[in-house]
Amino acid sequence: MNNTLRIAAIVAAWCVGFQTLAQVEVEDDTDRVVRLDQPAQRIVSLAPHITETLFAAGAGDKIVATVQFSNYPEAALQIPIIGSYKQISYESLVSLNPDLVIVWISGNGEETIARIESLGLTVYKDEPRQLEDIAHSLRRFGVLAGTSAIAESRASDFLARLETLRASGSNQRPVPVFYEVWNEPLTTLNGEHLISDVIRLCGGENIFDAAIPLAPVVSTESVLAADPQLIVVSGMDEERPEWLDEWADWPGLAAAESGQLRFIPPDLLQRSSPRIIDGAEMMCEFVGLARDAN
Repeated sequence: MNNTLRIAAIVAAWCVGFQTLAQVEVEDDTDRVVRLDQPAQRIVSLAPHITETLFAAGAGDKIVATVQFSNYPEAALQIPIIGSYKQISYESLVSLNPDLVIVWISGNGEETIARIESLGLTVYKDEPRQLEDIAHSLRRFGVLAGTSAIAESRASDFLARLETLRASGSNQRPVPVFYEVWNEPLTTLNGEHLISDVIRLCGGENIFDAAIPLAPVVSTESVLAADPQLIVVSGMDEERPEWLDEWADWPGLAAAESGQLRFIPPDLLQRSSPRIIDGAEMMCEFVGLARDAN
């Protein structure tokens, strides 16, 4: 090899190495730029939906710790737990020496996030409010973890399924929907929550869209007055909660009269992860059935 070719080979090898170690940066959901000297190798996830999204983005093997209920996919069960999304062990967090901590703004709370930032750790703040935001999270996590090819593929698949649902739900008669998070106290979600975006996607209308808190406690009387044509409940696990059937005791309630009392497992809707598209497909089916029944 002559000197010119040798120098070119050295430069090419250096460039490849530089790209591998190059600084990466993305904007988080507060529009704040998050920078890393190189793709993250040690990531702490502080919410179950973040754990799921990291796995979907091809970065599951880079998670060194997470929080309770991070149970999907199955490989997530092997990751050390350092607390719950509301209360973590800061000592354990620091000892892990993470190069990136991904937090859930509305779940972890300002106090917890501020404490983590005070420890000098790099923090990405996650808060999907629209379905398209989940594709954005996939892509950004891919950039941060150096797994963009996988993340981009998953994001494209997610958006394709989303557009299919949007096309089927457009130009349809709106269906009033009550989404019940819990029965005692009777809790729902307002129009800013991601689940309301799912309801709108399917051609439904959240009867508490205009409520002020993100997760308001409401009265039975207010639900009866709004007379939803579809009631969808969550619960704690994969089993349909018995309290859903309590709505059948109210004569004249449209959803009860037409048999539109439905259950969607909470992990498929209440986690802002790519699996929400599975929950959205169920929601759209139920909205369509309620429209035909009323």
